[in-house]
Amino acid sequence: MCFLKSRSIRFYLGFFLILVLTLGGSTLAALADSSTGATVVVTAGTLSESGPSSASAGGVTLNGTDQTTTYSLGLTVTDARGNGGGWNLTITSTTFTTGTHSLPTTASSIGAAPTVSCVSGSTCTNPTSSGITYPLLVPAAATAPTPVKFFNAAANTGMGSFTITPTVTISIPANTFAGTYSSTVSVAIVSGP
Repeated sequence: MCFLKSRSIRFYLGFFLILVLTLGGSTLAALADSSTGATVVVTAGTLSESGPSSASAGGVTLNGTDQTTTYSLGLTVTDARGNGGGWNLTITSTTFTTGTHSLPTTASSIGAAPTVSCVSGSTCTNPTSSGITYPLLVPAAATAPTPVKFFNAAANTGMGSFTITPTVTISIPANTFAGTYSSTVSVAIVSGP
C-alpha cells in the first residue's frame, strides 16, 4: 500500500510539473508577443477648379443659312476636402461681340452632359450629376448675368481629381455681321450638391 501511495504521489507530482511547464510556456510565449498601435493623420485639402485661359471655336463662313460652331472647355476639378460634401460647376458669360455688333444673348448652349475622366495618378469616386437638363442655355449679357449650374457631384461622389469637358455650341444666325466675335466665359465651383 505504501508502494502504491508513493507511486500515486509521484504520478500527481509529474502531472503537476507537466501542467506547470505547459502553462508556464504559454505564459512566456504570450509575454514575448507584442503589438503596436499605428495612427495616421489625414488632413483635409481644398475644392478647386481650373481651366484654360482661352478657347476658340471653329470658324464659320457665312452662306445664307443659320450655322453652329463649338468650343470645349477642358476643366480640372479637384475635391480633396475628404468630406464627401459634393459640388456644383456654374457658368455665365458676356455677349459675343465684334465692334458694335453682337450675337444674340441666347447664342451659347451646352448641348449634353460634359465628359468626365479621372486624372492620372488620382483615385476617384466619379461624380453623380443630376437635376440638369440639356441643352442648357449659357446666360449672356453685356455684363455677365447670374451663373447657372451645368454639372454637379452628389454627396459622397466627385472625390479626387477630374478632367471635365463641357462642349459649348454657338449659334450663328444667317444675318450675322462678319467679324471676330469674343466673349468672356466664367466657370466657378461651388460647394454642395
